[in-house]
Amino acid sequence: MQPSTPPPARSSTLRRFGPLIAIVVVVIVVAGGVVATRQRDDSTTATPATTVPASRAGVLSFTDAKAQGIENTINWGDRCDTAIGKLKYPSFFAGDCYAPFSGNNGGATASGVTSDSIKVVMYQAQPSDPVLNYITAAVKVDDTNDQTFQTIRNWTQFYETFYEMYGRKVELIKFTASGTSTDEVSARADATTIAEDIKPFAVWGGPILTTAFEEELAARKVLCIDCGPATSYDQMIKAGPYLWNLGSIAEQIQTHVVEYLSKELKDGNADHAGDPALQSQKRTFGLIYISTSAESERVEGVLEKKLADNGITLAEKVAYKSPVDLQTDAPQLMAKLKAAGVTSVLFSGDPVAPGPLTVAATGQEYFPEWIVTGAPLTDTTAFARTYDQRQWAHAFGVSQLAARVDPQKSGTLFLYRWFFGQDPPAPTGSPTRVIEPALFYAVIQGLGPNLTAQGFQDALFAASPTTRAVTQPSLSYGDKGIWPETDYLGVDDATEVWWNPDATGLDEIQRNGKGMYEYVDGGQRYLPTEWPSRPTTAFNPDGAVTFYPEPPSSEQVPTYPSPAAK
Repeated sequence: MQPSTPPPARSSTLRRFGPLIAIVVVVIVVAGGVVATRQRDDSTTATPATTVPASRAGVLSFTDAKAQGIENTINWGDRCDTAIGKLKYPSFFAGDCYAPFSGNNGGATASGVTSDSIKVVMYQAQPSDPVLNYITAAVKVDDTNDQTFQTIRNWTQFYETFYEMYGRKVELIKFTASGTSTDEVSARADATTIAEDIKPFAVWGGPILTTAFEEELAARKVLCIDCGPATSYDQMIKAGPYLWNLGSIAEQIQTHVVEYLSKELKDGNADHAGDPALQSQKRTFGLIYISTSAESERVEGVLEKKLADNGITLAEKVAYKSPVDLQTDAPQLMAKLKAAGVTSVLFSGDPVAPGPLTVAATGQEYFPEWIVTGAPLTDTTAFARTYDQRQWAHAFGVSQLAARVDPQKSGTLFLYRWFFGQDPPAPTGSPTRVIEPALFYAVIQGLGPNLTAQGFQDALFAASPTTRAVTQPSLSYGDKGIWPETDYLGVDDATEVWWNPDATGLDEIQRNGKGMYEYVDGGQRYLPTEWPSRPTTAFNPDGAVTFYPEPPSSEQVPTYPSPAAK
């Protein structure tokens, strides 16, 4: 979302979009299991540990050792549960054990790397960013920058307790944006300052509403994780091996949505519309989308072609430039959809827009189906509670988010309390921005001592996809046969959800309230081509879950004594 005119600042200067945007990609939590095995580079100059066969050049995972039948000859140390070969912390998604390293790690293998440190910049938005404050006004996220930075710095202590770092530790440096999240000039200037003055190996985070920051960093050969919005395969491939993202680009999400529509919806009646007159009609689809640039129009055109290739035509499509405009334009847009006989509205935009759009629809006594398309944050309970509930009671569709578990029993808040014996300084930032170090540490461990950006890419591309589950999306990178192009993004699978306005419980930022998303079939997830050919089972409570009070039986969390109790 990029408002044509930035809205005025709200009264609170502490609201953040940063903690919330990452809800979209709460994907590996503290799993860190992205890199369990990889192709080895026998030319590394590092001296192998005495307990590791020299042919492995000092880098040996439990998985590889077991495949060679030598796992019992290695001293894995106290951090490893040798019964399962996983790091000894209470997560079903815990990373693979790696043999302890000793010897020469090669020293300054890359800019920002020494024999004992890796310089990493943690980017944060301005506390008073008016655009982000406008977006988050309804959900009132109130972590401060200092709280979030301290939380992530604490997480580095967790990771460096368990993960093999080959003699190095992360030196985390805080950087606050000099401009707003839409300011391309400031974004490029900030990237230049970081690259030329700080000279880190990597950056975590960036402005979420412009690609200028990440593009400048990549051009200056600084590795960057979730440093801005990924827009296309070409953008990511051109920036390789420096630009990485944990989410998906629009075209990947479109693949899921089109397959879902063609297999589960296109041939049926609009059974889940709020108007009985619409329920008896065959589905007629319309689209609302945000258009801020030529790229927006290109992406919409790709979607329309994919729909047409699957026998689906749009009866009407309407665009808006910002949710600010919808304060006046929403009635006109909804009137066009209603006049076109649209029974089922596909929404692809920002998380604020459904608020005025649903209000306008109710004002016109127009109650269609609302098809969720994985548009950022619209599939979170936190935002969906802010929409007109008479309308959103008829919302269902595709989400890349995963079925949720009680944070007292599993996930980042649970794990933080287990390790530190107290809540994190930033309760909402803990389950979100931790995704950047989670990926980083997992790759460093699998990569080994010869740390370079190219090695980072090689390790991720060689790694197998993460474990399939219902409470975590599956991630993979490179050419795995899932996507048509080389993949520099993370999440591959998706699930079906529907909105239950009567359900009560916690939202993603741990606030109790009414209205929750239900996950069909307990959160069953699908890769492209895996969606079932059947009429949608949305709004069927059988097998649906809003919230797992305990981890599913297939994802049980192991029990270990808390380090905080020592």
